[in-house]
Amino acid sequence: MSKSVIKFAGVLLAIGLICCVAAFGVDIGGFSIPRVLDEQNGIRRGLDLVGGSVITFEAQVPEEISDKDLKANLVIVQSILTERVTRAGYSEATVVQEGASRFRVEIPAIQDPEEAARMLGSTAQLEFRDHAGNVIMTGADIEYAIAQYGNTGKGYSEHHIVLKVKDKAKFAEITKAAANRVDGENYIAIYLDDEELQRPRVDSQYAATGIDSDSAIISGNYTAEAAKQTANLISSGQLPFTLVERSMRSIGPTLGERALETSLFAGLIGLIMVIILMVVYYRLPGVMSCIALLFYVAIVAIILALTRANLSLPGIAGIILSIGMAVDANVIIFERIKEELRSGKTVRSSVDQGFKRAFTAILDSNLTTLIAAVVLWGFGTGPVVGFAITLFIGVLVSFFTAITVTRLLLNIIVDMGVRNNWLYGVMVEVKS
Repeated sequence: MSKSVIKFAGVLLAIGLICCVAAFGVDIGGFSIPRVLDEQNGIRRGLDLVGGSVITFEAQVPEEISDKDLKANLVIVQSILTERVTRAGYSEATVVQEGASRFRVEIPAIQDPEEAARMLGSTAQLEFRDHAGNVIMTGADIEYAIAQYGNTGKGYSEHHIVLKVKDKAKFAEITKAAANRVDGENYIAIYLDDEELQRPRVDSQYAATGIDSDSAIISGNYTAEAAKQTANLISSGQLPFTLVERSMRSIGPTLGERALETSLFAGLIGLIMVIILMVVYYRLPGVMSCIALLFYVAIVAIILALTRANLSLPGIAGIILSIGMAVDANVIIFERIKEELRSGKTVRSSVDQGFKRAFTAILDSNLTTLIAAVVLWGFGTGPVVGFAITLFIGVLVSFFTAITVTRLLLNIIVDMGVRNNWLYGVMVEVKS
């Protein structure tokens, strides 16, 4: 058995294993890849497919505020609420202003509205208080907070929060005051909705200068999830108004429980038709592109499962669109190969030149689509973000499979001696 045959069998086996991982998942030595249909640990379904919770908040607007400030602050409230649900991993969640001072928040896959409210976090003010209960900092003083895992100076690694503040001098002053207190009162308590989140202590080593930096580490036997949730709440900033919950309810899927199955079935029919067309028209290269296409679908599914993306119908549309771009790239490549064969070049030379000549056109089309996806991702909300995420991931993977995987398979086939130009879609006899 030739080396080329062994190599081809190895590539097919690797692609088959990746497809199996996508379909059934894998858990080896603590490293886990959830299966595609694992709703608990894998791809999450959007509000339009599985329903979720809807919470309506009303801002308690001070009477003395001007119309201009009111409008600006309402925009801030909407941005902060959107940031909170996005940080929690619900890119398909939507925050919409209703009327003069109400906000409607829709969060997919959470059927308990109270759980959704807890996940959303504070609806009022974030405050940092000293031992006497005096407010010494607010959410407006915080640049960001992020959960990390590593050594915090205790000689071992743990989950912790890195807090960055806007005013370094102010932070040094309040931490110095806390470090100099005794009898267990050397702490700065963090409050949300007048409810204490935690009270991190300031070590006595900072009694002279305080924490003379714009960042600090908050530790406290966190789990990974608790550190992330607390960091998200701190990072979400200061709401300019107190928000009051006016209604909480759960809703069913807006497009029916079978919408996902129907959409996937329609996508499967389209995929089969594309495979048939590619095989019939392009023959052997078409077969190789279909194998690469299966690899593409498996990789996209694994990425979406690992990132726990919210998959809605617009997200499915983004995947199908990227599949179309992958097929389009292969069509450009195969037409170039046929042109080279018709000009009298050998099969090997035609394959090499076909990929080289098609690369620029494929790169341009994929790059412009990626730019569009980034813009939609950055400025869109709700389902638009879901579409942008799946399109971005899909285009990146489709570009890789078209340029790398399909080329690898075709080169191995040529090395195996399969050089009949009819198999490459050309009827004219040329030398091989």
